[in-house]
Amino acid sequence: MACPIRIGVLALQGSFREHMTLLNRIPGVEAVEVRTKEELQSVAGLIIPGGESTTMALVAERWGLIPELRQFAAEQRPIWGTCAGLIFLANRASGMKEGGQALLGGLDCMVQRNFFGAQINSFETQLPAPACLPRETDASNTFRAVFIRAPAIVETGPGVEVLAEYTLTPEEAAAQQHKSVIVAVRDSHLMATAFHPELTQDTRWHELFVEMVQQHAAEVAAAAAGAPAPDPWAKLGRPPNRPADLPVY
Repeated sequence: MACPIRIGVLALQGSFREHMTLLNRIPGVEAVEVRTKEELQSVAGLIIPGGESTTMALVAERWGLIPELRQFAAEQRPIWGTCAGLIFLANRASGMKEGGQALLGGLDCMVQRNFFGAQINSFETQLPAPACLPRETDASNTFRAVFIRAPAIVETGPGVEVLAEYTLTPEEAAAQQHKSVIVAVRDSHLMATAFHPELTQDTRWHELFVEMVQQHAAEVAAAAAGAPAPDPWAKLGRPPNRPADLPVY
């Protein structure tokens, strides 16, 4: 029987428990709350949940996790950021609080914090599901998107795959000078959503991320299997002129 894939949820602040609940509904997944360097190193993929992005960044800095998180991303291990997590992953962000906040970066996009306004402007809607999202049984193939003080992606780099867009209402368009904004993207090992899939009963976005983690784990295992056998003399050392096949008595 195959071992379950370990997926972590950064549990510093925000809706990490809701992500844990949905991950635990997916077969073959072991969900882990991540608060320490050791817990981070034990997982194959990481979800950065929604919450208060500035607070989350400050707690991560205080606990010394920012360098560890950046190293995790540099190792190409999959990360999915939702809402505040999207801001965390972006290379560039506007609308930040005075003094700004630490960003992990890596996702080639510009994010506008609180794009839709304050808490009172939170809303939910149905959006078309991208082709990569597992299909629902209904014919409409949409998904429920919950936006809470949500950011939006207003610019993307050339390599970023757009997974979902939101068309603004006439009132929103007049206020924001945008007709539509991007609300879900993927770029290599990084995925980000401006909405909160963890606040619904739909596990499809979590299943998509699990697929990304499983694919990365399979690629790592295949690379390790194809690596050359270690040199048994590497630690012992070999005299410079000694033939490799000379018997040792």
